[in-house]
Amino acid sequence: MKTYPVPSEVAKVTNSLEKAGFEAFVVGGCVRDLILNKKPKDWDVATNATPTEIQKIFGENSFYENTFGTVGIVSRETTDETVKIIEVTPYRSENGYSDFRRPDKITFEKDIKKDLERRDFTINALAASVSRETSLIAEDSILDPYGGIKDIRAGYIRAVGDPDARFTEDGLRILRAIRFVADLGFIIESETLGSIQKNSLILSHISKERIRDEFLRIIQSDQPMIALAMAEKLGILEHISSELRQGIGIDQNQAHSFTVFEHLLRSLQHAADKKFPLHVRLAALFHDIGKPKTREFSQEKKDYTFYGHEVVGARMAKKALEELKVPRETIEKVVKLVRWHMFFTETETITLSAVRRMVQNVGKDLVWDLMDLRRCDRVGTGRPKESPYRLRKYQSMIEQVMTDPISVGMLAIDGKEIMEHTKITPGPKVGLILHALLEDVLDDPQQNTKEYLLEQVSKLAQIDEKTLISLGKSGKLKQEEAQEVQLAEIRKKHHVE
Repeated sequence: MKTYPVPSEVAKVTNSLEKAGFEAFVVGGCVRDLILNKKPKDWDVATNATPTEIQKIFGENSFYENTFGTVGIVSRETTDETVKIIEVTPYRSENGYSDFRRPDKITFEKDIKKDLERRDFTINALAASVSRETSLIAEDSILDPYGGIKDIRAGYIRAVGDPDARFTEDGLRILRAIRFVADLGFIIESETLGSIQKNSLILSHISKERIRDEFLRIIQSDQPMIALAMAEKLGILEHISSELRQGIGIDQNQAHSFTVFEHLLRSLQHAADKKFPLHVRLAALFHDIGKPKTREFSQEKKDYTFYGHEVVGARMAKKALEELKVPRETIEKVVKLVRWHMFFTETETITLSAVRRMVQNVGKDLVWDLMDLRRCDRVGTGRPKESPYRLRKYQSMIEQVMTDPISVGMLAIDGKEIMEHTKITPGPKVGLILHALLEDVLDDPQQNTKEYLLEQVSKLAQIDEKTLISLGKSGKLKQEEAQEVQLAEIRKKHHVE
């Protein structure tokens, strides 16, 4: 008979409840994950004890701060010495869902089967008792009134009972089903699938924060492309991002094998395959959303063009992510990556000055993420090779300039020294001089010395502010010759000339 181990801190909670004369089961996703031979991330316990009775057992190690009966048990017995919260909830039934999300009435029950009736999918409607002697779960002792184990074995996502009732109770279950497709690689059973499509408008009643949470979990799954393609077919994607839908059916130019929407999904999938972080995955999904709005047919090229789509796309990505209430730091990273993903053209004409300006625009902390995005972009077009000569050449040049000054803060002098040297009072002119110096140094990093920069400051201080602004914005844009001795090792490393 197959058995599954349970962490000691979880077993202690179930044992304590049973010793006090109550029932206790681990329930839901943790049981499902055990059957799938996956390590559960969270452990939930259900019991016939009330919140007051639960707190009486666990005392100061418990807290109760909600209206659903869930009591948090603080455990400090984990092997890595971290504090773990185990949620213990009384068996309950629920009635009335006027907001399509939360029950209007909760009733504490005494039968675990009543509790399993309210679960979303059969694969989660499972309850298992933990042996007080061995801290193990025996598979043949798992309570499975709706055939969840069979569905786990077959790879099906099936609603508990009437799917229409389950989705009108909690509209977020619609997105959760799609997330399970991405997380588990399961397929949705036909009746459940039809109910999702029929009830997709319920998502309009769900808060953006809740939708965001499920969406980001889909993005961070192993199979986000399949899930989002399914979301579109079922009428769900519009509740996540209307901007993404604009690329559906939009053909591209001859360099692309797929429509804009499919290209974005394939780019995202490559980011997932490579286990890239969230902001890179989001950038892969949104990097070309500006194409539908910028598409024009060129009679000269006999093909579509998308001039400025990265600028338009950055604004659209910002809007979409803000509407989903994604954290600001993540939005800023994604917007930068989308804005600058079209950073170079031909390898023969790339200069180190251009590379330095690109690094300045996107930031040192994101420059390698930008390269990863370009690889996702390339694979998303249908090309099998992830790192062709062009990308290897870019990478070698970036490595060379990463030690060069790319912001005024990295110059050999600062604003205080400029004021001391020129007797200029604090004001905008000091900043303009710093940016003019930066433009000079971007063209030749060897000039980043205090002696040279102070000499330039003396000259710049005599120039009017309008001219300084022009210098700071446009720079000199000089062509540079890479120093072969300095580049030899980097070029050899990346197999470029």
